[in-house]
Amino acid sequence: MNLLIYIPVLFFSVILHEYMHGYAAYRCGDDTAYLLGRLTFNPLAHIDIVGTIAVPLLCHIAGAPVFGWARPVPVNYYRLRNPKNDMAKVSFAGPASNIFLFIAGALLWKTLLILNLSGNMANIFFAYLIGINLILTIFNLIPVPPLDGSKVLAALLPADLSVKYMMLERYNMIIVIVLIMSGAFSFIVGPIYYFFLKLIFSFVGA
Repeated sequence: MNLLIYIPVLFFSVILHEYMHGYAAYRCGDDTAYLLGRLTFNPLAHIDIVGTIAVPLLCHIAGAPVFGWARPVPVNYYRLRNPKNDMAKVSFAGPASNIFLFIAGALLWKTLLILNLSGNMANIFFAYLIGINLILTIFNLIPVPPLDGSKVLAALLPADLSVKYMMLERYNMIIVIVLIMSGAFSFIVGPIYYFFLKLIFSFVGA
């Protein structure tokens, strides 16, 4: 693994993910992240000991695809104009940014390959950009608290069931660690990740 390329790509991807959560919240009426200075691409404002350091290490130890996250952007549910639906928009904005990055990366990489302008370092960069953002997308859309997919699902559930479902969020770190260390993460996400990765690489012609 070329860490000089991998780490900057990972940091940018998770920071953009969190930035988009905050920006979506801002557009929906909640300026909490803005007032706290979190609508920035300064990595110092987003580094999370667990998500940026511990989880990537655990993934490596467990033999799972290595990924992570930045420090979550604060969102005040009650300041959103339409709290339940807006929370789903805010939650999906993060994975949406990762979807954009891996699609844009694939299209740009294919273009450079067609023009015979993609060298070895560029190939490594785009492979990491696609792989990292694909795994971030799939993992975050798993409908288990505290992942983004759980909040999207909560918006689709009846109010009483939604409240009970989101009560699981109190066990958020336990759930994430168990998913990774038990191998459930690799079992659930791995096949989906490698299927789409192979599909994208086939499209690119890499």
